[in-house]
Amino acid sequence: MPEQGIARYKYIFDEILRMTDDGFIVVDRDGIVTDINDQYCDFLGKPREEIVGYPIQKTISNSKMVDIVNRRYREELALHKFLPGESKENDNNFLLVSRSCVCDSEDRAVAGVAQVKFRLQTLDSAKRLMSEYAELEFYKEEYRKAGNCKISFDSIVGTSEAFLEKKRLGLKAAWTDFAVLLTGETGTGKELFARAIHNASNRADKPMVSINCAAIPSELLESELFGYADGAFTGARKGGKPGKFQLANGGTLFLDEIGDMPLNMQAKILRTLQESEVEPVGGSGPVPVDVRVISATRQNLPKLIESGDFREDLYYRLNVINIEIPSLRERRGDILDLSNHFLSQLNQEFQRTTVLSPEVKRCFVSYQWPGNVRELDNVIKGAYATCDGFTIDLTDLPGKMSLPKDSLLMDSRKQLAELMNDYEREVILAVLRDKGGNCQRTAEELGIHRSALYKKMNKLGIDPAAIPHRQTSKLLPE
Repeated sequence: MPEQGIARYKYIFDEILRMTDDGFIVVDRDGIVTDINDQYCDFLGKPREEIVGYPIQKTISNSKMVDIVNRRYREELALHKFLPGESKENDNNFLLVSRSCVCDSEDRAVAGVAQVKFRLQTLDSAKRLMSEYAELEFYKEEYRKAGNCKISFDSIVGTSEAFLEKKRLGLKAAWTDFAVLLTGETGTGKELFARAIHNASNRADKPMVSINCAAIPSELLESELFGYADGAFTGARKGGKPGKFQLANGGTLFLDEIGDMPLNMQAKILRTLQESEVEPVGGSGPVPVDVRVISATRQNLPKLIESGDFREDLYYRLNVINIEIPSLRERRGDILDLSNHFLSQLNQEFQRTTVLSPEVKRCFVSYQWPGNVRELDNVIKGAYATCDGFTIDLTDLPGKMSLPKDSLLMDSRKQLAELMNDYEREVILAVLRDKGGNCQRTAEELGIHRSALYKKMNKLGIDPAAIPHRQTSKLLPE
């Protein structure tokens, strides 16, 4: 275009900016302000010379314009908070802002444009939005507090050293924003760990969204994860539907049973994690997302990689921090604490004072628990519902729990004496924890004299003074 033609359009553009009631600002691809109209300068309380030619963050510290240009997307009538000292009124101002990336004929980002609404009716709308925003922030904080009260590392029952080690690792993981892979058998509490990590993280005030990859048919999984646009397929919801990644934006996405994810979906998830954007089914382009991913599986992912059923590159992307949750038989010292916890919940709900008999406690400690904590919870619920009186006896338990083969700690690599010592140590430790380290009460529960208990503890290397209380909040050493 001839130079005179460019100048002519520049005059027209300047006149349009002068006539409008709105504020306009233009930045280049590096975020340097190249143009701004008088209305915006007046609102900011700064002359044009102090704005043009400088990074936009110098004038508006929380500007999103650089991100708009880099990610090449647009926002319409988004609520923006101008910080104190960044406007002539020198107070918090909430205004409606539309932002857009400008691309050339070869689809290269060349600039970003923002329009700020100053008109009275728009300001009234912004004030209403500001009030609703403040109310939303209040309820978000209350929800966060409630969530932390329900599920935190302190509230997850378990004081055995094997379990405390995993809780410490989970708390350290929460302080980062890295991907976490939770592994372990079914029923060990992987989702509890995921929620505790989220609640202890900087994303706790944002949503945590869960999806069970094994529970959703493969043909529906893509739309569940990435959402779909209006009219994407027959029967699609009018206006489209956001996917789990979009719903978790700013927060945490929990991918449960990730080992059951179909290969074609694994590739799409990998791309989403690499690019930080999703492509809704039937959509016109990518949508930026910011999520922290926690995944969990009961399967052996390295073996699935060998068999070609799981992508190795996705595995490394998800397995930045690995936490293997121990099975219940690997933390037998926690069995009675967990039993008391579940029983206390039931007693509170049904206003009863039901207890476990000593025989049931010994049975619980010796049983293998293939279903782990979930099985323990369900066994107690079943026995609670069917027991006569206020004591759960062996007769109230499932028949399989009384079988000798289920009560033995089978390990062919150990000698019989070693097996017996392991079993005796676990039983004594479990009862000691249940009795808060009180040796007299522990001996009475086990049906032996206190002097006999001391001899056994000395033989097995058990120090009663080192037994932690049932509830502990000190996960990390000071």
